[in-house]
Amino acid sequence: MKARIPGAPDRGNMMKKVQEMQENMQRVQEEVENTEFSASAGGGAVEVSVNGKNEVLSVKISPDVVDPEDTEMLEDLIMASVNEALRKAAETMEREMGKVTGGMPDIPGMAGLF
Repeated sequence: MKARIPGAPDRGNMMKKVQEMQENMQRVQEEVENTEFSASAGGGAVEVSVNGKNEVLSVKISPDVVDPEDTEMLEDLIMASVNEALRKAAETMEREMGKVTGGMPDIPGMAGLF
């Protein structure tokens, strides 16, 4: 039996905490990935929904903004909506993961653990 050095970290307890953090991170990641994020542009003329996996779920376009002579404006509205919805998803993932890790910084050599 190895003698424990006073003041040294308890490796078993530390590994248990790491495992709990990994499980919590996986749970949070799954929750965010399954959450729907929506954004609109042009006063609601274009609305896009994405999930936390950065997949576009739906695109809704008001018939009022469909102008065959000005497709560039419609393209811009779609792009703005998609980018905003993806930004919301990314911010939510970052915020929720930060809650689990407690804002713990990246530790060299630990990247594979989290």
